[in-house]
Amino acid sequence: MLAATMTMTMLATTAPATAGERWSAEKANAWYNGRPWPVGCNYIPSTAINQLEMWQADTFDLATIDRELGYAEGLGFNAVRVFLHDIPWTQDKEGFAKRIDQYLATADKHHIATLFVLLDSVWDPDPRAGKQRAPKPGVHNSGWVQSPGAAILKDPHRHGVVEDYVKGVIGRFKDDRRVLGWDLMNEPDNTNGSSYGRVEPAEKAALGFVLLRKAFAWAREVAPSQPITSGVWLGDWSKDEALKPIERFLLEQSDVISFHNYARPDELKTRISHLKRYGRPILCTEYMARPAGSTFDPCLGVLREARVGAFNWGFVAGKSQTIYPWDSWKTPYPAEPKVWFHDIFRADGSPYDAKEVAYIRKVTGKSGR
Repeated sequence: MLAATMTMTMLATTAPATAGERWSAEKANAWYNGRPWPVGCNYIPSTAINQLEMWQADTFDLATIDRELGYAEGLGFNAVRVFLHDIPWTQDKEGFAKRIDQYLATADKHHIATLFVLLDSVWDPDPRAGKQRAPKPGVHNSGWVQSPGAAILKDPHRHGVVEDYVKGVIGRFKDDRRVLGWDLMNEPDNTNGSSYGRVEPAEKAALGFVLLRKAFAWAREVAPSQPITSGVWLGDWSKDEALKPIERFLLEQSDVISFHNYARPDELKTRISHLKRYGRPILCTEYMARPAGSTFDPCLGVLREARVGAFNWGFVAGKSQTIYPWDSWKTPYPAEPKVWFHDIFRADGSPYDAKEVAYIRKVTGKSGR
């Protein structure tokens, strides 16, 4: 135990410091105040099981993306959070960049800006190029993959491929008005205990912290015109002395603060109050899990009143199967649950809950147009 703790400390403290300059609070607030309140969802097309199926050339489904972002526009959504992946970049930089540009053109047609997520520590640690597996019946996000995979994450000598990807993608789109911002790494210290924990690296959290620090340094070198962030998702954020080192780093290095919250409205309000002390714009980049009490009504209204950006998880029910809850990893569901966990629409555009859709449109101001 002592050896593992020492190794984790060493990994966290020997990672390079962030290069370049963080935006001042004044610059971040000027950026935020100069645009509409960001409201939308985490988006993957219903025809894709994961980031690879969304972005690989053979399965890039622009027609579905166009149709579904039309649903988003109809709700009054003006932003989406979208996950990229390092493998398509490594395989074919020009082709991947072209597909990103095509996606951005389609989103822009629907008046939607995009917050791109570059790296992700959640779900399957062994991503592989090519044809993706079919969804496991009744299981939440049964095919989502990490970026990079564990083999690269735990080998610092292979981080160069991630550096090339991060710098390359941000560099291509660093001045693109269609890009809302760059979410560098999703839940970097997530050990996936309820799903893939038994096959994760033993020091996953420390390894994630190392790569996170590098990702911030790489992004600062590129110096995009859009803000950089990476969200806190666990822990006590009420006071500085309660923060874990990785939480302190995230909150002290992000241009705009971002966080996840799948709890009830009172907890959401508390979390927002804790983060307001930083004096920077705040984005809630994941929320909304109906059975847990994180529902659009009233959470979306809470976020609007606080002028905190709002990105619920899930949009159109499909191969990601996020209508099922997280506990489906332990006990797969034999049929569609009566209460969906995430998602708003079925693939044909019909709403899961018409009253819920009406509420969303009311909050976004779309209902009166």
